[in-house]
Amino acid sequence: MRFLAAPFGALFLCVAAAAQPLQVKGLGAPARIQIDQWGVPHIYAASEDDVFFVQGFNAARDRLFQIDLWRRRGLGELAAVFGPKYVEQDRATRLFLYRGDMRREWAAYGKDAQRISTRFVAGINAYIALTERRPDLLPFEFRLLKYQPTRWKAQDVVRIRSHGLTRNLTTEFARAHVVCQAGLAADKVRAELSHGWVTRVPEGLDPCFPEQALDVFTLATATVSFSPDTLTLARAAPREDTLEGSNNWVVAPSRTRTGRPLLANDPHRAYSTPSLRYIAHLSAPGLDVIGAGEPALPGISIGHNGRIAFGLTIFSIDQEDLYVYALNPANPRQYRYRDGWENFRVVKEKIAVRGARPVTVELRFTRHGPVIFEEPGKQRALAVRTAWNAPGMAPYFGSIEYMRARDFGGFRAAMTRWGAPTENQVYADTDGNIGWVAGGLAPVRPNWDGLLPVPGDGRYEWQGFLPGSALPSVLNPKEGYFASANEMNLPPDYPNRERKLGFEWPDGSRAQRIAELLAANPKASVEDMQRMQNDLVSLPARRLVALLKGLTSAVPRTKAALALLAGWDGTETAASPAAALYEVWWSRHLGDAYKAALLEPAAVRAMGAPNATAMLNALEHPRQLFGADAERKRDQVLLASLDGAAREMERLQGPDPQRWRWGGLLTSFFVHPLSPLVDAATQRRINVGPFQRGGGSYTLNLSAYQISNFWHIHGPSFRIVIDVGAWDNSRAMNTPGQAGDPANPHYRDLAPLWAAGEYFPLLYSRAAVDAATTETIELAPAR
Repeated sequence: MRFLAAPFGALFLCVAAAAQPLQVKGLGAPARIQIDQWGVPHIYAASEDDVFFVQGFNAARDRLFQIDLWRRRGLGELAAVFGPKYVEQDRATRLFLYRGDMRREWAAYGKDAQRISTRFVAGINAYIALTERRPDLLPFEFRLLKYQPTRWKAQDVVRIRSHGLTRNLTTEFARAHVVCQAGLAADKVRAELSHGWVTRVPEGLDPCFPEQALDVFTLATATVSFSPDTLTLARAAPREDTLEGSNNWVVAPSRTRTGRPLLANDPHRAYSTPSLRYIAHLSAPGLDVIGAGEPALPGISIGHNGRIAFGLTIFSIDQEDLYVYALNPANPRQYRYRDGWENFRVVKEKIAVRGARPVTVELRFTRHGPVIFEEPGKQRALAVRTAWNAPGMAPYFGSIEYMRARDFGGFRAAMTRWGAPTENQVYADTDGNIGWVAGGLAPVRPNWDGLLPVPGDGRYEWQGFLPGSALPSVLNPKEGYFASANEMNLPPDYPNRERKLGFEWPDGSRAQRIAELLAANPKASVEDMQRMQNDLVSLPARRLVALLKGLTSAVPRTKAALALLAGWDGTETAASPAAALYEVWWSRHLGDAYKAALLEPAAVRAMGAPNATAMLNALEHPRQLFGADAERKRDQVLLASLDGAAREMERLQGPDPQRWRWGGLLTSFFVHPLSPLVDAATQRRINVGPFQRGGGSYTLNLSAYQISNFWHIHGPSFRIVIDVGAWDNSRAMNTPGQAGDPANPHYRDLAPLWAAGEYFPLLYSRAAVDAATTETIELAPAR
């Protein structure tokens, strides 16, 4: 169904300071929300109980449709309001809900976890109750789709696991596909393993699986699509675990202009409207914390509490395994385990379906986890063993503990209980200390490496988890700074490397660039940190262009392309002709030519893009892989693929290379999930952009894009730079805006600033907040 227009109206709540307080049932004492000119809510309450209540109330005020959709997707309740099309996604998601002991679950997060969640959802429910009395406050999405938001339970917040970033199930499957089609040696082109690790095919594994074997897992972890074919879009969408690109760093007082620590963080995630993250300030006796979190969760995961500052990137612990089971030929409801047959654990649940009868679905589980695929022809089944199933694994929820730490010892202790996502946390405090703590639940695999699926017959069992205290950390590094950008950063002397935390880490180019910039700056400033976050230098581009020196071509088009790149320094501005040519070459031509030169056709067909690190290393040292006459073969790959890119650029932007522009191809566009359901005029009101962009997948200002159309889909929607101790001098950005309602002025107001690389002040002191307040909502306990 396509709607012609969205029913917009006065959809956001704003109560002037002089007006009567809003009466709210469940609030213990009067509270206030002061919204500053950039849309950041500063919440002042008389107790921690009330501040988390008001945080939930405010999250619903600004992001009700977003968090309702998050809850429905995570619990498997989409079909109840969107119809039969979503039954399969509901079933898939329910397979990955936490189904364990809730007492152990709450205890895993430290003190007060259940109480905090209870108060947070009570606040959400209080706002939902307000919309029932004031239907004009209901966001347009509910009226467009003709349904009402549902009340929350405290356990909803932590039982939902499938929205987190865990790994490495999809790469196991991809590696198995290459092994099936072309053998294990070919996989070295697809992926590079850290510290020289060489894997092997587990004994007893048949690595050949149907393409659809991961469909259930794909649906379980997909966002909600309102397009006609949900599964096709979910398959086509790049997964988050292939797009990690977060940066963070912390600088000691000895290396800053002010003599105070600086902390910078810009987590990179998929772009959307509204933004994935939400900035808020929570102030109550004993707690005064500001920064960003996800709007459906209590607390702050990136920010500061007036004493310590903290910021995160992904640390690549392998938390998933794909298990393969032989089915009993005499009873397909049993699978082989050791010397006998075990029954699948079967859970039957009813899925409510709008406009139709409820559907009863059967959820099957092995002793290792949920069954996602059965293959009758080979009499086998696949199940996922994932750390998601363990207590304490609700993504980001553990921040309710570390955000209250007062020193490095307390922060590290909180991180020893951290479950997901697996993280590098950088740290700074007002005493001048800086540090790094790795966190995440790490399975111990005693006899395999987790890089391929394994038989589920008992030969490949986890032996518990590595204690959080055994993960690496550092306090006050001798360099005077610490940075992470998802690279392999296990210390050389790390004693638990044999525990096989993980062997698949993103390319280290961004980390190298951060280190290059920090090392060259003996006295850094907040402004320097902002410039670094907006840096557009691609180190892979520099390496690749260096390989072209001395190469010549008689083909005029190729000769012109070589000349264009010869004087380029690898800076990918939107106006750069060289950047346009390079990115088209890199993403659409070079990888295919490189694979074709090294692999048999079956291997080429078995994989997507080659690993960037491995490809650059091979091109720089061709004798390792190209065989006899290696340099000539390498140069042929470079020139032929560059000519193909130049030919395509002529088609895309004309024959004159000086008129090419990278920003003419790369565009950022923030799309509302309901965009497919509305007409063009309404799309313009609910979507934000487009903006011409610079950068690429390996620049600090990361611009990961869809290769098919150069649509910038992933990068730093949220940024923060913290001046530790001079808190009001901190800076932040959250695009396209803080609000989730297109009628709200804060829905899109930050997008132009973000596109220009600008920031707003992240105000903390009461005086500064009061001066910048533009809206106030007074709340009082209902009589």
